[in-house]
Amino acid sequence: MSCHDDRDDGPVGSETAGTGDLRRKILELVAEYAAQEHAVRRFEPGESPVPVSGRVYGAEELCALVDASLDFWLTSGRYNETFEQRLAERLELSFARTTNSGSSANLLAISALTSPRLKRRRLVPGDEVITAAAAFPTTVNPIIQNRLVPVFVDAEIPTYNPSLEAVERALGPKTRAVVLAHTLGNPFDVRGISDLAKAKDLWLIEDCCDALGSRFEGSPVGTFGDLATFSFYPAHHITMGEGGAVVTDRRSLERIVISLRDWGRDCWCAPGHDNTCGRRFEWQLGQLPRGYDHKYIYSHLGYNLKITDMQAAIGVAQLERLDRFVAARNANFERLRKRLEELEGILILPEATPGANPAWFGFPITVRDSAPFPRDELVGFLNRHRIATRNLFAGNLIRQPYMLQQDFRVSGTLTQTDVIMERTFWIGVYPGLTDDHIDYMADCMIEFAATNGA
Repeated sequence: MSCHDDRDDGPVGSETAGTGDLRRKILELVAEYAAQEHAVRRFEPGESPVPVSGRVYGAEELCALVDASLDFWLTSGRYNETFEQRLAERLELSFARTTNSGSSANLLAISALTSPRLKRRRLVPGDEVITAAAAFPTTVNPIIQNRLVPVFVDAEIPTYNPSLEAVERALGPKTRAVVLAHTLGNPFDVRGISDLAKAKDLWLIEDCCDALGSRFEGSPVGTFGDLATFSFYPAHHITMGEGGAVVTDRRSLERIVISLRDWGRDCWCAPGHDNTCGRRFEWQLGQLPRGYDHKYIYSHLGYNLKITDMQAAIGVAQLERLDRFVAARNANFERLRKRLEELEGILILPEATPGANPAWFGFPITVRDSAPFPRDELVGFLNRHRIATRNLFAGNLIRQPYMLQQDFRVSGTLTQTDVIMERTFWIGVYPGLTDDHIDYMADCMIEFAATNGA
């Protein structure tokens, strides 16, 4: 196994004589180390753990990480530029901007819609945002953090997404936006909901943190809304360790996202660059004197949410594997679903949304109300057999302790969301799982059902 050098123009700065050869030798040793230290271990049923998710990586990722570290360019740099460009190309969008997590990506996307630059379309405190109650908290938290009001809608089983009809029923005179996640990689009806958003002059944000590689009607998720977000946490489709991205086709929104991510400054120069606008000392904004350095003019209440180039280097290598990762996830999903079909009398198995081609993040299962055992007994059995399980995130988010003091509205009932809270769990299909893992999980569930009255 070997590594290639991903540089086009060499590292930041100039290498002294002989260091290029030394760098190549270092990377060759890294590849050798990776082959020995990070080799895949053999699966032993009942002994080896079966995680719900995890990192899948090799020499390429370690070499890219070390290559970036040798530059000692500790903020975003050449690898980040490459990653952003390749991610945007992959999604068939104009702009992809990295950030330090998927949660930060959601914060940036929703906060961007409150920018004064959006004039009449700017979201202001008290405006309502339709979202799902069966959700991960940081899909919803930025709505509250921006003093907007979440309007919760129910999900449907077995897609685990809200329907177009549920979103439409939730519309009110204060509705200004829709923020929804593609649950466990299964796209919601993003065509129907995006058409509704356009007809009603609403913003749409797609949370694609669990759905990189998923498609709807042939188009990548993340391309239907005004903004979309991704996560590169180790559990997700590709990883940087920590990391995320906000993507859009609109230059005006991209500039706002960059400002919010980079301290709120008005300047959009990349790290290490000056005077990209060509007017660095010619601006007059706010009540500052004319000519105040544009690098220190702040147009938004912002943060520092950038990633390092070492993270981006891993992302560049991971992005090369994405198609294989998606194929492996979906093959694992299909094998597991086929093996569990005999249990459909007691378990509700997942289904893709009509029109969707998911890159499955996990395999959700709901124990039927008529089953002779509750969810927690099955989950306990699986965990005792070293098969990891997860609830579907927060279950019903409005029942979480921190939400009890928040201002929100519920549209209709959350009946199915309560079912998800009480009877749903999910297991893994990530690319690190083999046929042996999948068959072991299925065998354990079949055994449990047979010995518990099913």
